[in-house]
Amino acid sequence: MAWEKGKSGNPHGRAKDKHWRDALLLAIGGDNRARLRTIAEKVITLAEQGDMQAIKEIGDRLDGKPAQTTVLQGDEDNPLHTVSRIERVIVDPTNPDA
Repeated sequence: MAWEKGKSGNPHGRAKDKHWRDALLLAIGGDNRARLRTIAEKVITLAEQGDMQAIKEIGDRLDGKPAQTTVLQGDEDNPLHTVSRIERVIVDPTNPDA
């Protein structure tokens, strides 16, 4: 399928909707910084009391979430092989033999 020149293949664009954020802002009262500060202070109080979820939340907000790592392991029958080459092949859909 070909797209018209200058038109996106995704008519809705990239999904930037943040429904949870929007709902929270509505519940808080728009840009009500006083209520946000009250909530932030509650999280800090919980962290000071040893609440690990509150501690994690503060760390994630201040330092960013830690990068997730994935360790891939093979086994005797299916060992993992190091990728030594990645090749990009461009195919002409009008000529399958090309």
